[in-house]
Amino acid sequence: MMANMNLTETYQARVASGTLQADDAQLAALPLFDQVLEDMSQTSGKKKFLGLFGADEVPVRGLYLWGGVGRGQSMLMDLFFEIAPEPRKRRVHFHAFMREVHAAMHEARKRKVDDAIAPVAEDIARDVRLLCFDEMQISDITDATIVGRLFQKLFAAGVVVVATSNRVPDDLYKDGLNRDLFLPFIALIKDRLAVHELASDTDYRQDRLAGAQVYFYPADATARAAIKEIWQELSGGQVSPLMLIVKSREVVLPSFSNGVARSTFFDLCGVPLGAADYLAIADAVRVLIVEDIPRLSRSNFNEAKRFVTLIDALYEARVRLICSAADAPERLYVEGEGVFEFERTASRLREMQSADWAQN
Repeated sequence: MMANMNLTETYQARVASGTLQADDAQLAALPLFDQVLEDMSQTSGKKKFLGLFGADEVPVRGLYLWGGVGRGQSMLMDLFFEIAPEPRKRRVHFHAFMREVHAAMHEARKRKVDDAIAPVAEDIARDVRLLCFDEMQISDITDATIVGRLFQKLFAAGVVVVATSNRVPDDLYKDGLNRDLFLPFIALIKDRLAVHELASDTDYRQDRLAGAQVYFYPADATARAAIKEIWQELSGGQVSPLMLIVKSREVVLPSFSNGVARSTFFDLCGVPLGAADYLAIADAVRVLIVEDIPRLSRSNFNEAKRFVTLIDALYEARVRLICSAADAPERLYVEGEGVFEFERTASRLREMQSADWAQN
């Protein structure tokens, strides 16, 4: 921890230096992070025999911080992770973590183990004591059937979890298939993590984009440079692929950070994706950058249909869209089957450019 400062002191120092802007809701959440640091400093973090804690050491309660998009949950967790003195710590996007878990369980099954979750949890607990998740959410039934037993074992082994989410725990996997089987995990979250809403009135991510151009045409060097600048500001420098599992298939967004994804038109619409895939993407990201949208016609009719479906999914989920295209929305699709249907998409592309659109 830098100069032994807790998160409250670090936050205040950065406000004083002008690096951060003070926010009352964020200030109210800081003592919860500090409690996690204090509790961790007073426990050994050693794995307990059979997952049981002795009378002299109670398990450290983690934190589940949720709130609207752009309120600063990820920023606070990143700052917390930065100053946490625990050497065995890891910060990872929840979707990426679950992808790793699936892969590790697949390898465990090759060894004919009775319970594939047990060795995976043991490996994680051996390497990590503090596990920070960005944007915890469950949208896949396979994940929903795993997380309960996995996290029970992680908690029993002394792993401390700090997570951010855009959803209150009760809304995780909402309306999901066989959700009754998932409810014990929600109860576990509430028991082992302090749940706190970051109820800020300010959407800082939208503030960065307020009044800014978000639709660039033509898709030339100027557009690429402008989008690169926006991406660098929104991503914060920590970038990795985002892998989603949709009906047992992988959907990959090549660049992802803090709820912001960047991809090309071909990556999203030049491959055989469908409505379920685009809905999963819209559920997983809050800002999507799509580059190099071409002119659309009968020559790329299938790609055009996928693009229409993608825009519908983003529109309904209120995902902020930033893109570069060959022309203005009304001139993207001017000939061939589907021109009439595209008028609605063009209208939505125009509407999604407004500064306050995603807040409506």
